[in-house]
Amino acid sequence: LAMSHSTEVFRSLLSSTLQQGRGIATKGHSKHPQEPLELYEMEGCPFCRLVREALTDLDIDVMILPCPKGGDRYRPLVERLGGKQQFPYLMDPNTGEALYGSADIIEYLYQQYGGRPAPKSWQLRLRTAAAIAASAPRGGHGIRTRSSRAPEQALELYSFEASPFARLVRERLTELQLPYLLRQCGRDQWKDWVLPVVRKSLDMDYSPSQRNRIDLLARAGRIAVPYLVDPNTGEELFESEAILHYLDQTYGN
Repeated sequence: LAMSHSTEVFRSLLSSTLQQGRGIATKGHSKHPQEPLELYEMEGCPFCRLVREALTDLDIDVMILPCPKGGDRYRPLVERLGGKQQFPYLMDPNTGEALYGSADIIEYLYQQYGGRPAPKSWQLRLRTAAAIAASAPRGGHGIRTRSSRAPEQALELYSFEASPFARLVRERLTELQLPYLLRQCGRDQWKDWVLPVVRKSLDMDYSPSQRNRIDLLARAGRIAVPYLVDPNTGEELFESEAILHYLDQTYGN
């Protein structure tokens, strides 16, 4: 029996809590990649989560190529490219680097694009333990494939790693093996932490400073994640429940 959407949101919120505040804020990068990085991964994989947390912290967009268990679109490609089906797997078309392993990928990202070594906290086992714990409330979502039709073009998703609502959408994108450009919307000023409805009620003067939040405000008239853009159909949607319904109806079999 399928759980209600509100129950799924609650369980996703619990996962975000177990991430201990990571994957929300961004400190930015010293150099932005000219071409999007390519990350072969699964939303529900804790080691992939560590990489996504680092990407949010560094404010780097990335092309996600979902590789759920049983997937036939990108898992075989990873084996051809790197010699084994192990995830996460990062390819950087800007430098030609290709890496397995969350620790090596994270160190590379900070050195190449952050202009600094990876924070010492990334090396703590506690961080890995927290990433594993964050997978538990989701009960296997974002791990196994569902039957689907492949899109001609990759979708786009405005998101930040620890958003409980965006997580539900990323899980479904993974399960349906739908490639998407993940546009980071991490918080970089204190006003980003205030709920939109509260900002409105307080008549708060608010202007986003993070690049994708600026873009989203100009594009859609407000800032909320997740926000899905599908260039295949021209659809653009807020609200996780509406996006999930759209993905199932458009690409699910």
